[in-house]
Amino acid sequence: MRDLEEIFRDLGRSAFRRRFRLGAKERDYLREKGMPRVLEHAADFVEKRLAPAEPLNDGRQTPMRGHPAFIAQHATATCCRGCLLKWHRIPKGRPLNEPEKRYVVSVLERWLEGQ
Repeated sequence: MRDLEEIFRDLGRSAFRRRFRLGAKERDYLREKGMPRVLEHAADFVEKRLAPAEPLNDGRQTPMRGHPAFIAQHATATCCRGCLLKWHRIPKGRPLNEPEKRYVVSVLERWLEGQ
């Protein structure tokens, strides 16, 4: 796992990652549900879609729209195990441990707060 300052500096240098922004629908959802509820959903998505050692459809498991956490996952390279390895140095082939899951959610929270 990487320091949040370091990872956000590097993400800011990626033209692909910088292009992600919450749309009106996702901003409204975040405002309506509130950050704590959206982060609960994010933690559930991480548990079901990223935490397994070999997630179903890895590399294609995170939709590109429909929930603020999905947009945040793409913006922060926490969308699949390949991106977690490349950007966050979290190894593939084993389940995520609890500190790694919390780290992913904290990355999502920081990005969402910036939106």
